[in-house]
Amino acid sequence: MAARFRHAALVGKYQARGIRGVLEEIAHFLAREGLDVSLERQTALSTGITGYGALEPDAIGRECDLVVVLGGDGTMLGIARQLARYGTPLVGINQGRLGFITDVAVGQFAEALKPMLAGDFEVEHRTMLEGGVERDGDRIFAAVALNDVVVSRSHTSSMMEVRVEIGTEFMANLRADGLILASPTGSTAYALSAGGPILHPSIGGWVLAPIASHTLSNRPIVLPDDTEVAIEIVAGLDASVNFDMQSLASLLPGDRIRVRRSQHRVHFLHPRGWSYYATLRRKLHWHEGVV
Repeated sequence: MAARFRHAALVGKYQARGIRGVLEEIAHFLAREGLDVSLERQTALSTGITGYGALEPDAIGRECDLVVVLGGDGTMLGIARQLARYGTPLVGINQGRLGFITDVAVGQFAEALKPMLAGDFEVEHRTMLEGGVERDGDRIFAAVALNDVVVSRSHTSSMMEVRVEIGTEFMANLRADGLILASPTGSTAYALSAGGPILHPSIGGWVLAPIASHTLSNRPIVLPDDTEVAIEIVAGLDASVNFDMQSLASLLPGDRIRVRRSQHRVHFLHPRGWSYYATLRRKLHWHEGVV
């Protein structure tokens, strides 16, 4: 079959020990398959790999039709957020630990990528969250997240209180160490540790999960993702908000975090036969019933 892709970008978790050799192997493989190959600029600078173009993320989105990410889910989250508005498809090669969204084993990258480059793959679309923080009517912070938005207290401060509104409707005042609003992708991250359910990626919903709630009846809830969620800081010192790894500290009482579904989605490519349920079995050690 004719190659489906023309120009691939390679993004790596450049802090990881020994990653340069693997990145070079993947780059050589892609070039042998007939693709132009570029490295994300920070990956190229940090590893010292030369012989390929080096592109900023925006240039990758404009010029490349495939991105291969080597690392863990954190590496994928970072580049996926930046490329979502371009619609550039991403393939994840796992060099981390869990790897829910970097699913190709590093030792099998050539076997997995070869048919994918010829057009034989599964396509998956993931929704994102976007929003920001308002203070006295002015927006002071804006960001997007693939996993979650987390509002939390500092390590030294007391419990915080937040007011939650869903659309125009008041939902609850919660006293807790924090609050997580997670996408289906993020339902297997921090929200899972806080007792939230796992959402299949095709579900149009969010998980709202309190962190160490003062009241045991404050349980995680699944919300539709077609309306805005507003979280207002009622009380608490040195609260912060994180959109994935993008943070704003020192929130004040009266600050409002507004979150809605992003108009952009992340596009993942998987090897043919990929299964979300198989990923859960493998990563969460659900061994019973495996055939």
